[in-house]
Amino acid sequence: MKDALRIVVPIHSLDPGGVERVALGLAAQWQQAGHAVTIVLGRSGCSHLASAPALDYWQIPSRVPTASWETPWMVHCLYSYLIAHHADVVFLPGNTYAVVGAAMKLLLGDHAPPMTLKVSNALHRPDMPAFVRRGYGIWLRAQGRLFDRLVGLSEPMAREIRETTGAEAARVDVIANPILTRARLRALARSERRPGSVWGTRYLTAGRLVPQKNHTMLLRAFAHAARPSDSLTIAGEGPERGAIERLAAELGIADRVRLAGHLASIDPLMAEADAFVLSSDYEGLPGVIVEALAAGLPVLSTDCCVSMDCLVEGGRTGLLVPRGDEQAFADGLARIRDFAGDPQRARDIAARYEVEEAARRYLDMMAQVRRERENQRRHRLGLSAWATHSPWQRSL
Repeated sequence: MKDALRIVVPIHSLDPGGVERVALGLAAQWQQAGHAVTIVLGRSGCSHLASAPALDYWQIPSRVPTASWETPWMVHCLYSYLIAHHADVVFLPGNTYAVVGAAMKLLLGDHAPPMTLKVSNALHRPDMPAFVRRGYGIWLRAQGRLFDRLVGLSEPMAREIRETTGAEAARVDVIANPILTRARLRALARSERRPGSVWGTRYLTAGRLVPQKNHTMLLRAFAHAARPSDSLTIAGEGPERGAIERLAAELGIADRVRLAGHLASIDPLMAEADAFVLSSDYEGLPGVIVEALAAGLPVLSTDCCVSMDCLVEGGRTGLLVPRGDEQAFADGLARIRDFAGDPQRARDIAARYEVEEAARRYLDMMAQVRRERENQRRHRLGLSAWATHSPWQRSL
């Protein structure tokens, strides 16, 4: 393919994670469009490799587990790859990969390829102690200078990026988070859920079992608001599983809480659910909410990011409550039972987050970044466009 891009995407592992899932979906689209895409894996022997898209995966075998020091190992892997292979652009799929990109800038200097960072999580972090937030603010300002492009998932998020990083407006793009393929959008629109019961509501949530998702608050709110026939299904896996199981038992709701673990798709669960709930303390733009809207489910969520109001549209497709507010969330669980909402409007909102369109826009952006880097290189070498027409240049 003429002008094909050589795109490198670092990914810690193929274990469950929204950031990685979105990155692999984009990579598959880019490869299908004729570009050369390499996934640099930080962790070898991933259990989910067999179910991953058919891409070019590059990894350094390790005889010892690297999960506990995955970022230094990822730096080593990506540096090793870039030393031996050319890349037109490195796509950093989420906030946690920013430190990896910064390390490449430090180690490779002017030889580092252009880098684009998709900002996948909220930059305003009230959950951090004050002294940590100050340090985090300095780090965000550094990102505004380090990376060739910063990508926000919505216009409110792009404003947050410009304000917190100080990046020039021309270096901040808005590309909707690529959550759903066209085929999946159509499939979810056709899905038929079982009618709900007036006696019991089937609540569903999905996400890694980590502190950020605040499942403990969700369980306490559910214990306070749930009726005997209500149920809660939690799809996802992670280090908090044991703590969640113990808390459910302590609250006396273990028989009404189902931990479904990691699933290849939550679509069957959404077909059975009456409402989708999200208790996160912070998010970028939660893909699971987009999936729930595509299925026509009413949603209850904390105001965990600046993009949430774009999704629920002031109460048209769901309800928002303050983050970390257990009583407000419990009230929301009761209110969402009778929430009629607007399923068609919910599906229209979800359609904005189509993978195919986002993949095309990312390719346009990365091609522009490559052109800018080439122009900078030519300028440094004294070979800018105006110089090629000078008499001494023609005589060479």
